[in-house]
Amino acid sequence: MGAKTVGQLPKRHCMVVHAYYPLGETRVERQAAALIEQGYEVDIICLRGDDEAAVSVEKGANVYRLPLQRHKGHGSMVQLLEYLAFFVLAFWRLLRLHLQRKYGVVQVHNLPDFLVFAALIPKITGTHVILDIHDLMPEFFASKSDSHMQSFLVRLLILQEQLSCRFADQVITVTSEWRETLIRRGVPAAKVAVVMNVADARIFHQLPAEQGASSNGKFKLIYHGTITKRYGVDLMLQAVKQAAERVANIQLTVHGSGEFLEDSVLFASELNLTDIVHFSTNFLPTSDLPKLIRGAHVGIVPNQSNVFTDGILPTKLMEYVALGIPVIAARTPAIQAYFDDTMVQFFEPGNVDDLANCIVSLGHDRKRLNRLAHNADRFNEQYSWDKVAAEYVALVDRLNGRRKVEL
Repeated sequence: MGAKTVGQLPKRHCMVVHAYYPLGETRVERQAAALIEQGYEVDIICLRGDDEAAVSVEKGANVYRLPLQRHKGHGSMVQLLEYLAFFVLAFWRLLRLHLQRKYGVVQVHNLPDFLVFAALIPKITGTHVILDIHDLMPEFFASKSDSHMQSFLVRLLILQEQLSCRFADQVITVTSEWRETLIRRGVPAAKVAVVMNVADARIFHQLPAEQGASSNGKFKLIYHGTITKRYGVDLMLQAVKQAAERVANIQLTVHGSGEFLEDSVLFASELNLTDIVHFSTNFLPTSDLPKLIRGAHVGIVPNQSNVFTDGILPTKLMEYVALGIPVIAARTPAIQAYFDDTMVQFFEPGNVDDLANCIVSLGHDRKRLNRLAHNADRFNEQYSWDKVAAEYVALVDRLNGRRKVEL
């Protein structure tokens, strides 16, 4: 018999995400692109939307879509059954792909946390597993169901989170606040890293001043992303109603979708804001978002304060800052950890009057708008996507490099 040599496995990486791709998760899209640029072969297992191919190649990533769609708004039991169905389908698809491809690393994105166990067989065969926690599931459920953190269901979710983190070789999450929460719940500090959802500067970048928003006598505000009450959309509409009485020609664009969309449209009508608020519901790919956002003078991040939103550093906030758009934001712990009063205009979470006053103040003080945008650029310098992406790829490289194969 000839001598056997030991070499590295090819750089093959698989992501599992309960979302549509590339339309559903910009975090997954950015991470896949970062890996592909460094020579990785990336496969993605995800949901399959209407008119989407079961298998396709999206910007270099091989996408395997499972015959399952989301059923939002149908209650917790339907959501659980959907999670379980996706888990079973993803388990078998991942197993089949792994037998063919021999992944060095499998990265599973939550929600749910327990989806990480779909990588059981690859892990047994030596593949390293990353659990990517976009949202803390116990806090997410507690805020959505108005439960306290000591309730039985929330404690059960904490247990499954702990078991999922223990199973994974590496855990990553989106803010230092949530990293500290995971550590307090028993995850070893060395096992948890932060990969922030900062904007990709190749897409979200500033233009010369003369190419920015033209006023045309208007004071233009924007909110984009998920339309839900926990993100303060109803509060924002009330504040705009108040501000419009003191600042002429206010316009607000609300772009996105979500469980609170229909209620928001109705609420805006009840407030007689139909001439002021424009709802933009057509899906835009990430690459087209900057054009929409650049048309505004101020971005609004009106999050309510609760056990979930207090730990969020909103992606929309980082996209506004990357584009040089001044921001009015709720003064929550996670936002304050990265921004100060010279960088964003803070208001007290849940306080309609305070938010309205902030809108009025900036509507009458365009110089402060410029100062906020200028000072917020410090965040872009410290937390650029190039830096975050390099750290993320280095983390995957370390895990990928630990596994050897006999040739």
